[in-house]
Amino acid sequence: MQSPIIKFGTDGWRGRIADTYTFDSVRRCAYGFAQYMLQIKGTGETIIVGYDRRFASENFASAVAEVLAANNFKVLLTEGPTPTPAISYSVVANRAAAAVNITASHNPPLDNGFKVRNEHGGAIDPDGLRQIEALIPSDSTQIKSIPLEKLLSEGKVEIFDPAPAYLSQINHLINLKPLRSAGLNVMVDPMWGNGAGWFNRIFSGSKTKITEIHDQRNPIFPEMERPEPIPPNINPGLTASVENNSDVLIIFDGDADRVGLGDEHGQFVDQLRVFGLLAYYLLEVRGERGPIVKTLSTTTMLNKLGHIYNVPVYETGVGFKYVAPKMLEVDALIGGEESGGYAFRHHVPERDGIIAALYLLDMMVQLELKPSQLVEKLFEKVGAHYYDRIDTHLPPGKRSGYESNILSAAPKTVGGLKVIDIITIDGYKFQLEDGGWLLIRFSGTEPIVRVYCESTDPERVGPILEDGLKIIGIQ
Repeated sequence: MQSPIIKFGTDGWRGRIADTYTFDSVRRCAYGFAQYMLQIKGTGETIIVGYDRRFASENFASAVAEVLAANNFKVLLTEGPTPTPAISYSVVANRAAAAVNITASHNPPLDNGFKVRNEHGGAIDPDGLRQIEALIPSDSTQIKSIPLEKLLSEGKVEIFDPAPAYLSQINHLINLKPLRSAGLNVMVDPMWGNGAGWFNRIFSGSKTKITEIHDQRNPIFPEMERPEPIPPNINPGLTASVENNSDVLIIFDGDADRVGLGDEHGQFVDQLRVFGLLAYYLLEVRGERGPIVKTLSTTTMLNKLGHIYNVPVYETGVGFKYVAPKMLEVDALIGGEESGGYAFRHHVPERDGIIAALYLLDMMVQLELKPSQLVEKLFEKVGAHYYDRIDTHLPPGKRSGYESNILSAAPKTVGGLKVIDIITIDGYKFQLEDGGWLLIRFSGTEPIVRVYCESTDPERVGPILEDGLKIIGIQ
């Protein structure tokens, strides 16, 4: 049987467990990454290896450690499932050269993944990912691997706890005392993933009460299609939040690098509004200044905030493989994307759902407002914005036909609004006359086409999305 070709998408490589995602494939990935690191760093460097709560993730992580150590790298292997941001920060805290993270993040239960991070704890840029791909062998017959037990006994692999350094970094980034004494009633839904237990640890013994649901390991992710903090996956959490009379619902995705938000009424606050809130918090509440980096799939509220506070706004392709390098280049205050991942200055250039959630709680405490009131305050500054997205699974062999439909469509109007520009940095973005937009983009990690839009008129959202589906040829 021929080994599958491995391609790195928006954020690493992902595949179906026992289909393309096998121990053989993971070892091939680890070997390709080892050869890449040997070329850019040489031997003897330290590499962090972590993993999530998906099926057999700890075993896949051990296989990675066995290959990396056999190629003369020192490996620090996390002692248990660990949030992606803690793994990323461990690179910096331990002066490591890179990290490998076994996680499929928000993907369906049957998937797993292989993420790589550089010496900054951030995503490796597209050129680096292409180099890694080119170094992945077609089979595993020549890959050297040493049993983990032997590596542990020889000290070439060490089991370590990433929590102390990461918790210390949290205390460096934010003053937790006001949050701990605020007496908030916070519900946390870690979606059966790596974010479980962290808020209980941070707020232990404080007046602020933390209630968690979906906090055990369960790789089939009951009550949701996938551990992605968007509707309908969040609906059980929103219901539980109302029943608990919570002030706010914090939702983490499977590896806790993304955050979702539910307000005090059990209503979801979409990712674009959360990005706007976080930027407003840093600029207004904390009085900080610096560039904003956003992907083309996220909100124009950031452009308006940039204008109001006189800070530059940079737009990139979708994925932190574009966002992270740009953040480092311009020393950005905040960077983020439509999926609910946000990164911050003075930290690693990597999505951090835990820090983002703490910033949102701090905004509530500092302004003495509930989440719905925070959104109203943001809208007072930039005007109301409305967003939605439709994901459609692609039948095998249909993508090229759909792309041809998009290229040949050349619509003059979308949702009754004139198209004033088309941007093709990453997908097909139709800029509309009212300042809104429609984006059609094929996922870099799954066989899915996404149709997104944002408008200042809530009545326009549905028609814009419908026209997007017609442009693709789905309707």
